[in-house]
Order: sequence, then C-alpha cells, then structure tokens
Amino acid sequence: MQGYTKEGSDKGTPGNRHFLSVKDVAVMGMMLAMIEAVKRALDFLPNVELVTLLFIIFTLHFGPRVILVALAFTLLETAYWGFHNWVIMYLYIWPLLILLVHVTRKHAGVWFYSILSAVYGLLFGALCSIPYFFEGGPGAAIAWWIAGIPFDVIHCVSNFLLCLLLFRPLSAGMKKAMAVLYEGDDKEGTRIYHEDQRNSSQ
Repeated sequence: MQGYTKEGSDKGTPGNRHFLSVKDVAVMGMMLAMIEAVKRALDFLPNVELVTLLFIIFTLHFGPRVILVALAFTLLETAYWGFHNWVIMYLYIWPLLILLVHVTRKHAGVWFYSILSAVYGLLFGALCSIPYFFEGGPGAAIAWWIAGIPFDVIHCVSNFLLCLLLFRPLSAGMKKAMAVLYEGDDKEGTRIYHEDQRNSSQ
C-alpha cells in the first residue's frame, strides 16, 4: 500500500512525504482527537484499547508522518496524567509500531495486522520494561515484565479480536475520508492513491 508516496508532489497531499500542509496538520489533529476519545472511552477496561489499531489504520493511509500524531498523543496524555515512566515508554512504543506498519505496508491485510496487533500486545509489557532496566537493572526489568504477563495476554487477545473485527470497516472509512479531504489538491496523486488502494485489497 503505497498510495501516499507519490514523488515530486508539491501540494502537501498524502502523496507527498516531504511536505506538511495546513490541511495535513488539521487531519492529524482529527486523528489525535479520535485516538484520545477512544482511549478515554475504554479506560475502564484493563489492557483493552483501540489506539494500536488506529495507529495502524492511520499509518497505512497517511504514512510515517503519523509519528507526529503519536508524539502529540504522548504530550496530551502527559498533560492529563502527569509525567511518569510510561511517558518514556510511549515515546518509543508508538513510533516503533508506526515504523513497523510503514515497512510492512505491502502486506496490508486484516489477518497480517491482526497478528501484528496481537504480538505487539503480548510484547507490550516487555517493551515497557526497558526504562526499569536502566533504573534498577535486569532483575527489576524482568520482575516488572513477569508481573504484567497476565495483562499482556489480555492485551494480545483483545488487540487481535478488535483488529480482526474493525480493520476492514475502519480502513474503508479512512480511505473515503482521505479521498474527500484531498480530492482536487492533486488529481494525479489521488488517482495513484486509489489505484494502489485497490491493488492492495486484491
């Protein structure tokens, strides 16, 4: 799925990886609002979240610039909850996911990303234990990770099921939204975007 990677564009559409337009910033603001809304809505369920899935969908349709959304999300969460170790975790966990999705975008499909979501959920605790390695050494990091394994299992299963159920409708909705938002800004880039989207779904 390479629809947003049209070289040589100077319009600031999703076809241009080198330029950030006012419209791009507005779209990323909407992405951030959606992520924050679903995060708040599901806060009462331990380790059940849609943030992973939304970052996957947004990256497939908007490219690695979604890292900026991840950083803004971390800043917003910090302002809401205050600074703790999880802030450091968020600074690498979400950008890492976005980069993984970006480099595997040619394999875009519900099963591939459902499995990726599940694996990421299962390894979430291990990834989050990295700051504790530097604070208290390997023993502290391993102990923190092992204590959270039951929650990682919940995270794994819920990520898999949510992605399996919602990947297609969310991706279709994002495809339509991007077409509407960027239609007319760069007709050639839009044409290439639609062609690549169709090819990736076959």
